[in-house]
Amino acid sequence: MDSEDFSKDLIGLLAHLNVKQANLCGLSMGGHISLQTAIRHPIFVKSLILIGTPFTNTYNWFEKVFVPINRWSSIFIPMRVMATIQARTLSKFNSNNKQYIKESVTSIPLNRWIRIWHSVSKMESGNDLHKVNCPTLILQGDHDTMTERQQREMAKRIPQSKFVYIKNAHHATNLDNPVQVNNEIINHLSEIEA
Repeated sequence: MDSEDFSKDLIGLLAHLNVKQANLCGLSMGGHISLQTAIRHPIFVKSLILIGTPFTNTYNWFEKVFVPINRWSSIFIPMRVMATIQARTLSKFNSNNKQYIKESVTSIPLNRWIRIWHSVSKMESGNDLHKVNCPTLILQGDHDTMTERQQREMAKRIPQSKFVYIKNAHHATNLDNPVQVNNEIINHLSEIEA
């Protein structure tokens, strides 16, 4: 699996569904896939909504060191342990997230997760942000330190972007504060259609 496969699959799905142009919305990895799709296949993308989205895995020295170690160590960590860690980390504002995250993570077989994470952790879009030529809404959980610096930089480097903090939210931003997230998305889509 190559990191380019994600956006190719998305374009294949849009073509199969006969969707000429879409408003793409993604959280974290899904946001980066949407971002790469807008860069590589702009004709298919009407607008972007990026939630807690990174554009690189080599943003600073910590990522340059930690991501390769994490990629390697993921081979040895059972999915139930990974699910517990992620659920605990991403359930600080909404305890209901915990069970959902555990179930979601444990539903992925380890061998598939290794392939996915290997590809995701090699996705790079930093040199191409200026190529995004559609309206872009960037939603950032106000307690999500994982992506804040990258998202603020995206807001500066993507020409038609708008940056909004989501209150009382971590990386599972849409689960922590679905009301504000949904309102921001509805407003964004209304502006696109106006």
